[in-house]
Amino acid sequence: MELKGICPYLVSPLEADGRVREKTLRALVSHLIAQGVHGISPLGSTGEFAYLTFEQRCDIVRLVVDETAGRVPTVPGVAAYSIHDACRQAEAFVKLGADGLVLILQTLFPVSARGIERYFQTVAGSVPCPVVLYTNPGLLGGDIPHEVIESLSHTPNIRYIKDASGNTGRILSILNRVGDRMQVFSASAHIPLVVFQLGGVGWMAGPACVIPRESVLLYQLAQAGRWDEAFALQRRLWTLNELFQKYALAGCIKTALQIQGFDVGDPIAPQEPLKPEAIAEIRRALEALEV
Repeated sequence: MELKGICPYLVSPLEADGRVREKTLRALVSHLIAQGVHGISPLGSTGEFAYLTFEQRCDIVRLVVDETAGRVPTVPGVAAYSIHDACRQAEAFVKLGADGLVLILQTLFPVSARGIERYFQTVAGSVPCPVVLYTNPGLLGGDIPHEVIESLSHTPNIRYIKDASGNTGRILSILNRVGDRMQVFSASAHIPLVVFQLGGVGWMAGPACVIPRESVLLYQLAQAGRWDEAFALQRRLWTLNELFQKYALAGCIKTALQIQGFDVGDPIAPQEPLKPEAIAEIRRALEALEV
């Protein structure tokens, strides 16, 4: 299966007692698909994966797979400190019907380059589906060195990478090393249109949950080579990206979705809801974009 285009990182809507808000999650997934997105990615950073139990993660994947009903790929995140835990998640999600996986390494103690490579190789080897490497040194406490990425690009089902370093030059360095063995997705830390120009195949990020139609149009304009129109749209949309970087990511996305009528609930405790002034700023930005 080929992964490409706009793949929103889903929020994880939970009740206060930890149950998944099934009705809300299903409504959001179907809304995003109706807006033309090319994939759905639960359990990413926007999905607050670090605050979810294994059972909650499985429940979310099950519901998303069922609601997408094959209309677009479901590509959940697998995030763990240990290889054993990551393999357990990966195998469970594939059994539930996931079409691909975004693979994340969480770190507490230092991990050598060989240890990082072994983690990704082992987990990818435990499943038959396409794997997206996710490197986010600012959020997860670790990174994947260039030489490890190059080595991992020879693993048959590690076919994509999402780099969230914020360093656009790093994306070009990765592309130069991996050739056509691996393709790149943009993250929120980058300007998606610039990544498309570099050869990126899509955008996996939380903001696409809030502006799915506009994100899809941005991708379509890039695919058509209509760069002047695309950059005019990118400039308009960037004000929203700035807010997502200014405020806590999950809280910001959830707030924007609440404004749009999706009862996704608050950020998962101990995170706190955004303050009224932040909510007002997000509302003004959405109104300015006519979203």
